[in-house]
Amino acid sequence: MTQDKQEQQIRVGVLALQGAFAEHIILLNTLPQVSEAVAVRNAEEISKVDALVIPGGESTTMALIAERSGFWPALQEFVRTHPTWGTCAGLILLSEYITSGGTLKGDQKLLGGLGISIKRNAFGTQKESFEAGLHVEGLENAERRFPGVFIRAPVIDEILKPDEVEIVAQLEQDYGKTPKGTIVAVKQGHLLGSAFHPELTHDNRMHLFFVKMAQDWIAKHQK
Repeated sequence: MTQDKQEQQIRVGVLALQGAFAEHIILLNTLPQVSEAVAVRNAEEISKVDALVIPGGESTTMALIAERSGFWPALQEFVRTHPTWGTCAGLILLSEYITSGGTLKGDQKLLGGLGISIKRNAFGTQKESFEAGLHVEGLENAERRFPGVFIRAPVIDEILKPDEVEIVAQLEQDYGKTPKGTIVAVKQGHLLGSAFHPELTHDNRMHLFFVKMAQDWIAKHQK
């Protein structure tokens, strides 16, 4: 790179094994900081991107497809070494543990990386989906709440590495049995996780937040 790396456009991949990947690609391609947003389904394709989004969907299905296709090791290595953002199911895959009623569930293969534990479907069924205005720390025009869309969403029920994990967003009021202050987005180094679905809005500020985070990390860690 001949210019300031932080100002360089980046190529962003969206994991396209299952789930809402097309919507992420559309929003990412609205950003001038992104040279191209593309679907990623295998080791060859992931080797050609600078950063990755893991979308909402079914985390168990995504993991199973990646494992059976032989893609899992390359995906895990990318997550370990490159900027990655997990939304909803993607957040589950980036977590270290999944809990349900306080019990560790061992039936889910995880990529890991975020020092958090996750409670799946914490808000209830599809019928109990909702939208909540969120203050996202570091978001452009943060005084304007971000429309967080929660669909069978997980919540972060414990920060396992408090010295490393930064809380980015919390609920600002109670929703059903889920209390105000519940953590719904975190950042740790080159990883970002959110329980909501930014791709289901017309607001690209969360995508811009991730892309700028990725640019910063790339500028500092890649020669």
